[in-house]
Amino acid sequence: MLVAAAVCPCPPLLVPEVATGAATELDAVRTACADAVGLLAAARPDRLYVVGPATGGADGVFPAGTTGSFAGFGVDLSVRLGDGPAGDRTLPAPLAVGAWLLVRARWSGAPVEGLGVGEETPAEACAATGRELAASAERVALLVMGDGSACRTVKAPGYLDERAAGFDAEAVRALGGADAPALLALDTGLARELKVSGRASWQVLAGAAEGAGLDGRLLHEDDPYGVEYVVVAWS
Repeated sequence: MLVAAAVCPCPPLLVPEVATGAATELDAVRTACADAVGLLAAARPDRLYVVGPATGGADGVFPAGTTGSFAGFGVDLSVRLGDGPAGDRTLPAPLAVGAWLLVRARWSGAPVEGLGVGEETPAEACAATGRELAASAERVALLVMGDGSACRTVKAPGYLDERAAGFDAEAVRALGGADAPALLALDTGLARELKVSGRASWQVLAGAAEGAGLDGRLLHEDDPYGVEYVVVAWS
């Protein structure tokens, strides 16, 4: 059963070495993410899954020990997802950011596994995956990586789309209120148009949370660079 979850944004800029001179601009997000991961540890799970968006065939399972790199962002920095052999695959960037958050928190509370979810995965398939994760151990926790819309300002990666504010408001309400049905009702097509990377991961969380009776708490919300970042804890 799912006993706790943390929802965090996944921009590589969360890693100070990647952000360089702009690192301080995301200090509040990093602090909130650290708090959310700390709440995961406090739940004493038997297993932790790091769930995040994946593209270009980078979906599927990433066992403990899988490494990720930020070399593609100009930084000679690598991370490892928990303890285990490195394996043949490398973590997609969102899962690498999740692994970095765990390293930063000195995670040792439970075995860790990564799961990349294709951004086009239908809502019901995401929910079914979440149910499988929740049933895999007596006490399961999720670290869920993903951003909201990337269309909130004219300088955003997707430029300004007037629909972004409304979509994000509903997503934040659902995440902060641990409202699984509302998360599953998020419009897949609109999420794609608004460049929402977190939709599929959030819907995996919604499936995992069915029947768990968890409460949600919004820890942080902001839209630097025109991208919606939200940090939430479910317990």
